Amino acid sequence: MTPDRRIALVTGGNRGIGFATCKLLAEKGIGVILTSRLKDEGKEAVAKLRDMGHDIDFHKLDVTSHEDIQSIEKFIRDKYSRLDILINNAGVMLDEEPPGSGMPSIFDTSPDILRDTMEVNVYGPLRLILTFVPLMKENNYGRIVNVSSKMGQLSGMGPGWPGYRTSKTALNALTRIFASELSNANIKVNSVHPGWVRTRMGGKGATRSIEEGARSVIWPALIDDDGPTGGFFLDGNPFEW
Repeated sequence: MTPDRRIALVTGGNRGIGFATCKLLAEKGIGVILTSRLKDEGKEAVAKLRDMGHDIDFHKLDVTSHEDIQSIEKFIRDKYSRLDILINNAGVMLDEEPPGSGMPSIFDTSPDILRDTMEVNVYGPLRLILTFVPLMKENNYGRIVNVSSKMGQLSGMGPGWPGYRTSKTALNALTRIFASELSNANIKVNSVHPGWVRTRMGGKGATRSIEEGARSVIWPALIDDDGPTGGFFLDGNPFEW
């Protein structure tokens, strides 16, 4: 990767929306660091992208691991001395569906499910933002994208899946707080709803392709200095909180 290229870190980049996001960013000329909790799956994903002609880097990253976050921060500082784009894509849906076709009810959900979901979907992005904002400030440039969901939308909040819903609502709150506190820096922080996408999590019945979801994700990653911050977007359009 040439030193004048923008550098992006994508969490959970080994499959689904994360993998497609890495591919689309690379096609835009961005230097991409694909990360994955599982090293073998991450390296396999990178090999696929390199076979397509993309210059992709890899680093293992479990967003719940303090050691992994320290390791990737050192790796990026030593190799690139910059991080321009952080895409917090890694996420889990741990709510357990009951037998049959019922939805996971809050009355049947243990606090441990909420706690474990928040650890990945909220505290992971929080740790990474706190880690990399200082480096972004050093270079007077940053784009932070938090991959959220309509299921975290308070205006349309419904029943079921309490762990996932709560985590995405909290992630949106982090977006607003960080955007407000970074309003005087050239660091944009936005949330994205990629839509209902045909991933392992979204299922085969979802209405959008993986690439459509990824295109929604990369839009705020590539905005100009006069672009929005502190917003929630779908396909580049404002999405109600």
